[in-house]
Amino acid sequence: MSAPLLEVRGLCRSYPRVQAVHDLSFEMQRGAIMGFVGPNGAGKTTTMRIIATLDVPDAGDVRIGGASVLVEPRTARLAIGYMADQFHPYPNLDVLQYLDFFARAYGLRGRQRLQTVRSVASFCGLLEFADRPATGLSKGMGQRLHLAKTLLHDPQLLILDEPASGLDPRARIEFRELVRELAASGKSVLISSHILPELGEMCDSVIVIEKGRRVVSGSIADIQKSVQHETVVLLRVLRAADAAERFLLTQPHVHEVAVDGPRLRFRFDGADEALGELLARAVAAGLVVIEFRRVEADLEHIFLKTTQGNLQ
Repeated sequence: MSAPLLEVRGLCRSYPRVQAVHDLSFEMQRGAIMGFVGPNGAGKTTTMRIIATLDVPDAGDVRIGGASVLVEPRTARLAIGYMADQFHPYPNLDVLQYLDFFARAYGLRGRQRLQTVRSVASFCGLLEFADRPATGLSKGMGQRLHLAKTLLHDPQLLILDEPASGLDPRARIEFRELVRELAASGKSVLISSHILPELGEMCDSVIVIEKGRRVVSGSIADIQKSVQHETVVLLRVLRAADAAERFLLTQPHVHEVAVDGPRLRFRFDGADEALGELLARAVAAGLVVIEFRRVEADLEHIFLKTTQGNLQ
């Protein structure tokens, strides 16, 4: 496996009366999308700011493409695109002028600057708003402009802090597709969000932190296995849910039957063969089964299982 693009090693950061980050370590490969999850005050934004060279740790280091953010911050910054959780566009600039201002700040000149500005604006769906005041955009279009500004210098690592906050469902879906396209192009994306179902659909892996410490990390599938030791099964019947409940309560390996209208959810501690036999017995008993499937633990379930809700 190639060397990771992002390496966080033993990161610590304290403020008066608060240990924001404590001995935090993780890494990311190129082209990966990693979800950064934790309760409010868990240390996510502090960690992201340190990675983005906007804050200095008390201990530990971060390397991006092998460059230390402490020893070689200028080199590291060339590889970083940081999208903060708040977006405050400058007044008196339209969309293209705003992007052009930052392209100049990144050192782009002449034809390269003009082409880059239009290319990034096109990718983010902003060309039709090119002459609109940057301060007059909707929340969704504002986030697109924020992302476009982040992409101007073609960074390898994108750090997105709550990018979908306040967006309507359609805007969130469109933003999610943009993130997937960026990862498909080879960029790594570290993204924090409190919209956990959406984050779970987008990410290859996740790291959960609480009170500045890593609680669990890895692929969502691997974490699911570690937090869900029994199979959860959903049974949906066309009618007679009460009869289905009585049936399940008499079956081996079945525990904790919960009824919600025509849907019944239960825990099953048997093997796959036993689960298939259970379905066959349900049909033979006259239940009209229209859905029968395992319920995988989602990111919300992982979050609730691995954190205690401690704030700081």
